[in-house]
Amino acid sequence: MSPAMAIKEHRSEDDTPEGQYQKGVKQLYEKGHLHSVPKKYILPASERPTKSVEDPNVAKQNLQLPIIDFAELIGPNRSQVLQSLANACEQYGFFQLVNHCVSDDVVRSMIDVSGRFFDLPFEERAKYMTTDMRAPVRCGTSFSQTKDTVMCWRDFLKLLCHPLPDFLPHWPASPVDFRKVVATYAEETRHLFLVVMEGILESLGIMEANDEEENIMKDLGNGSQMMVVNFYPPCPEPDLTLGMPPHSDYGFLTLLLQDQVEGLQIQFKDKWVTVQPIPNAFVVNIGDHLEIFSNGRYKSVLHRAVVNEAKSRASVASLHSLPFNCTVRPSPKLIDEANPKRYMDTNFDSFLAYVSTREPNKKDFLNSRKLTFP
Repeated sequence: MSPAMAIKEHRSEDDTPEGQYQKGVKQLYEKGHLHSVPKKYILPASERPTKSVEDPNVAKQNLQLPIIDFAELIGPNRSQVLQSLANACEQYGFFQLVNHCVSDDVVRSMIDVSGRFFDLPFEERAKYMTTDMRAPVRCGTSFSQTKDTVMCWRDFLKLLCHPLPDFLPHWPASPVDFRKVVATYAEETRHLFLVVMEGILESLGIMEANDEEENIMKDLGNGSQMMVVNFYPPCPEPDLTLGMPPHSDYGFLTLLLQDQVEGLQIQFKDKWVTVQPIPNAFVVNIGDHLEIFSNGRYKSVLHRAVVNEAKSRASVASLHSLPFNCTVRPSPKLIDEANPKRYMDTNFDSFLAYVSTREPNKKDFLNSRKLTFP
């Protein structure tokens, strides 16, 4: 029995079995017929989301992220698109990618099979519940169900994806088409990531050469890919909780596929702004590793997920980085007298050691990697 399945039958303050939280918020929502948010999910007042027009920390309008046209990026207008890409990475840390090479059918199938996985009986999903962060498949709830003092209104399924033959046999066999659909999606998003990453390197002024950067593209080609499927059920009191707390992403780039229900918010000019979904577009954001590699020129940005009363929301994040055994360090090309090295070298083991001992909080891990100057 996995640690997540060891359920203790004592009662919480709001008379909900404590073990019910470990089963996930979908299970809690469906079985509880909730009219209020259990106390376990209520954030301190200062951390709650709000849509109040009087709140100076929340923007009054949705954010239209910069749009990068993938077809133009690989076409004759590449130089102009690279400039737009650099501006998006420097000013927002996010952009929407349209006209990409992942077909509408693959996108629709991925969203569809994700929903059907979370519609499986709890006993089926429970087979993959574990607190082992290195597990090839991990199903769970909240952000970290063993460390969060306040739980998040989210259930997730995390899948390691590369090399695909190593991990595919561990993936859920239900629904019956799950492995086929997700494998196709993983391969296509991986290819998309590599093409976009080439453009980002070029926008940074780093051109690949045999003796350059230990051939970073080769390392990324052999790198890690993790898929995170998120499910956010309707919430009776969405102003009291979050689907995901403010955080930045581990890795180089994240490609996010979301349905048409709003929920993603990013911190832009010190305000929380909602990202307007674009059908079949990917929301792409800079991860902590790219901030380190770019020596701070491109920064990972805090983002969070809000929930709503009326609709469930689904998203699929594909996180890409170097192989887990590789060290991430600032590019020598981006270090000079005016721009000294700003981050210490890091690796996946350092990240695991850090997050396994504390509750994740904003960009704390990345900040722990920063070098200070007199």
